[in-house]
Order: sequence, then C-alpha cells, then structure tokens
Amino acid sequence: MGQDLFDMDDDKWIAVDKRSNKLIIRFRVSGYRKQFFVATRLKDTKRNREIVRSRRDAIATDISLGRFDATLESYQFRASAIAPAALAPAALVREKPQAKYQYNLQQLWERYTDFQSCQLEKTTILTEYRAIANLINQLPTRSLEDASKIREWVLGNRSHYVSWNLLNCLNRCCTWASESDLIPENPFQKLKIQKPKKSSDDDDHRAFTLEQRDLIIEAFEQDSLHSHYSSLVKFLFWSGCRPGEAFALTWGDISDDCCRITISKSCNGHRVKKGTKNGKKRVFPCQVGSRLQQMLLSDRPRSYNSSDLIFLSKAGRPINSGIMFAFWSEWRSENVYKRKVYKYAGVVKKLSEEGKVIYLKPYATRHTFATWAISSGITPDKVALWIGDTVETVLKYYCHPEIVNAECPDF
Repeated sequence: MGQDLFDMDDDKWIAVDKRSNKLIIRFRVSGYRKQFFVATRLKDTKRNREIVRSRRDAIATDISLGRFDATLESYQFRASAIAPAALAPAALVREKPQAKYQYNLQQLWERYTDFQSCQLEKTTILTEYRAIANLINQLPTRSLEDASKIREWVLGNRSHYVSWNLLNCLNRCCTWASESDLIPENPFQKLKIQKPKKSSDDDDHRAFTLEQRDLIIEAFEQDSLHSHYSSLVKFLFWSGCRPGEAFALTWGDISDDCCRITISKSCNGHRVKKGTKNGKKRVFPCQVGSRLQQMLLSDRPRSYNSSDLIFLSKAGRPINSGIMFAFWSEWRSENVYKRKVYKYAGVVKKLSEEGKVIYLKPYATRHTFATWAISSGITPDKVALWIGDTVETVLKYYCHPEIVNAECPDF
C-alpha cells in the first residue's frame, strides 16, 4: 500500500453509509482487485469516529507489514468489543452495573479534551491530546478502578518520560472530572511517579561533528527504506532550519535561482500552519553553486504550484514529527490483537547502535549548523538572523568571535 501510518488523514477510508446512516470503512489494497468494506454499526459521532479511526489504523498497520487479513474477520466490529459509549445513542453509560465510577478513562479523556479544546491551540489538541488518547487506547484496561494496574503496566511497557507524562495527564483529567462531579474521586492523585531528570543545557544543545553529519547524510541516501527523506535531512543540516519550518516550506518560498529561502511559517503535519517560533519572517541566503542550492534545483519539479510543499512523506502527505521520529529514531508497530510491539531502528539510531555516531534528536541538525557556522567564522548576529534565533542564544551556545563574508559558506 505504501501509506505512511503517521500522516493519514483523520477520515481517510471512513464514510457514512447512506442506507443505514452508520459509519463504514472502505479501502483498496494493492494486489486485490476488489474494494474492501467493513461495517461498524456505529452512529456518526465524535467519539465513534475515534473508535473507527483506531480500527482503521490497525488495518493500515497490517497492510504495511504484509499481514493483511483479506477475509476481514480480524477487523469486524463485534458487540462485545465495542465500548458501551459507542453503542449508546445518548449519554455515556456505565461499564458495569453497580460500578464505583460511571465513566472509563477513554470516555473521560474525550470529555476533558472537548473541555480543553476551547481554551488551547488547535495544534496542542491535535498533537499532545491525541497522543494521550492513543496511549489510553493501548492500555490493557481503561477502568478507573484499575488505576494502580494501569500505572504498573505503563512503567513496564513505556519509557520513564512517557509514563510520567501519561500519569500526569490522567491525574489532571481526573481532577477536572472530580471537580465537575463526573466521578467521586481522583484515583490517580496518589499514583504520581518521579519526574525524569532534565538533560543539561549542554546535552540539549549538543551537535554532531561534520564527519558525523556527512555520515548520517550518506546513510540516508543509501538506506533502502528511508532514502526518500535524505533531501529533508540535508536541508536541515545545511540551513539550520527548525523541522516544523521545513515541513511548511513551499516552492513559492524559494527564489528562482534557489539562493534565497523565505521562512515565515511552521507546520506540525496536521495541516495547521502558524508563524515561526518567534513570529518573525526571515530569508536564508545560500551561495551560488552550494550543495543546498544544487539540491533544491535538482529536486524542484518541472511543473509545480507555488503552494506545493517541498518535503512530503513517501505517501505524498505533509510530514510531521511522528514520521520524522520513525525514520530518524525508531518505528513502532503494535498488534492490538496479539498485544505485541514491533520495533525497528531508524537511520540515526542504527548508526548509534553500530557505534558510528552519537545519538542526538532531529533538532540537533539545527545545533550542528549553528555550531559549525560559528566555528567557520560567521558572526553571531548573522547566525542568529539565518536561524531565526536571538543573538543572546547564539552567544550562549554557539559563539565564535570572528567576522566573515555575508553569504553563507558551503561548509
């Protein structure tokens, strides 16, 4: 199928059957002539769409891993597997008679998200809150009475930071629910864990050496699975651009000779575009004949619209941080039926495991550019202008006091 699971539209494959007015899943799979159809028996509500999306994502995962069940038996919506909230036409119902809590975690998080959606930025809801919803869907139980079991499972199956963040979010959600008289008490109030130690500033702003940078670029170019993203990786290393800013770049932002790059917006991959981190527009200059200019000239299509994104996923969709984490660090796929998590190392993590480079997050591409720009003799004010940061930040982390030409050298 070739579809990137991280960038799928919210409602791709999902429609409403005109005869029954119920949600359905329709899709095609490479190698099969017929169109596949899965009935859900669920009404078209916000909560039910989340349930259907979860099943849709499971199908897409199986297709990408070559284990698609063409009989569709594994993907049917059976009454015993559907949450009571999805079957109830009106208010949320009790999971069990005489239960202490009227709602489960999934139901409470949906209501908490609705409450927060009118107070927070849309990007926060689409990224952070949806990520928590996905984690809740992976829990072996969503009953509030099993709060301690949930904590133990999370600690045993997720990283310390993910566990800490999830439990904090569940605590805030249940505090709100308790204050809103939805539940009698917050079962997560006493289940907090110690906050992970924050990395030092030195760790947060570490950079690759030029040799490591070039080794990473070469590895992406030669990788059979992730070579598609080599241009994005090169652009980040050679421009110091923030990843979100690169995701939002269009061909209309590039001058005809590809020597001037206008950076004025950022995108998180959910088609929600906003200004840069500091809200300022900037123009990045590169030399005629530089590697960056030659790459852009080579990648630019013969025919394009000014609004076309420069960097897209393998499926032709906008790139987001989840896709980048997968090809940079680690791809994870979970089989919800077998309760197994499959892990595949990304390009940089693989190089790190082989002892060829240190492992740093994708944002280190920016630190690498700034560090070596300063080391090449460029003044802090020029570096600050090019990367859209303050001179104070550049002086604190990257300073090297020399003066050079105004054009960015092809270091």
